Amino acid sequence: MKISIGNDHAGPDYKKAIVKYLEDKGHEVINHGTDTFDSVDYPDFAHPVAKDIETGNADFGIVICGSGNGVAITVNKHQKVRAALCWTKEISALARQHNNANIISIPARFTAIQQAVDMVDIFLNTEFEGGRHQNRVDKIPC
Repeated sequence: MKISIGNDHAGPDYKKAIVKYLEDKGHEVINHGTDTFDSVDYPDFAHPVAKDIETGNADFGIVICGSGNGVAITVNKHQKVRAALCWTKEISALARQHNNANIISIPARFTAIQQAVDMVDIFLNTEFEGGRHQNRVDKIPC
């Protein structure tokens, strides 16, 4: 699986742990995130992830910022993107099962690193249920 990841200055440690986990599982990772804690503008690192999803260059995306909101808002401006802000494993599963989310947004300042890795694992390994949820997902794009 090919996964695109982007983060701002709140997420370098999260990204490092997630990328290691993904690569250990044999996934290809496209890294659009910063590696420093110097203040940056999160849209600069979120838009490339969304473009990877839009163009089919990646199967799934991961975006990380302090609250998870800024990057989620940014990527959800792109067509074909359904990003879900997740802070528990259960929400990560529901984002896939019910919303067919293709990008997980992680709030680094409100989750632990291992929790974030676990959420990514669940997100990537949970199937969309379709059925009644497909009709709802079809109504999302403008």
